Amino acid sequence: MEPFETERLLVRQFCSSDGDDCFAFNGNEQVVKFIRPAKTREESDAFLLENLDLYLEGFPYGRMHVSEKGTGNFVGTFSLLYLDGEADYHIGYGLIPSAWGKGYGAELVQYGTAIFFARTTHAALFAITDPDNIASEKLLYNYGYQLDGTYDSHGKLLNLFKMNRADFLEK
Repeated sequence: MEPFETERLLVRQFCSSDGDDCFAFNGNEQVVKFIRPAKTREESDAFLLENLDLYLEGFPYGRMHVSEKGTGNFVGTFSLLYLDGEADYHIGYGLIPSAWGKGYGAELVQYGTAIFFARTTHAALFAITDPDNIASEKLLYNYGYQLDGTYDSHGKLLNLFKMNRADFLEK
């Protein structure tokens, strides 16, 4: 996936020297509470390598490193990933606690959605949330995503949101 910028953020591919940032995200139970179980440092390092391998294979999407433009500080992750089944591709983001409450999630959803539709011909973009993640669901509704049903992820039902290209272009 090509890097991009928002008003306050830089979004780029992870690199091998980002192990500390990757672990700050994936090893923090508060941060990944609605995403997946927290990882040990070793698991996080292996996860980073898996993501770097996606870039090498020429995979057009993936997980990205997010930092503040002004400080260069790591604040979280952004992703556009293939979703098994009918849903095609989905947008995702996560922020470390020091970045909470600053509107960064909104920037990532707004810019990420626009970039997805500008750079692809896909008819829709999806988002997945844990039903208990009210803040993320509210953010998705604010940017025009609509609840489209549920998604079974390893036996857990998650909410599936959808943004149609036509609806996005009308905004």
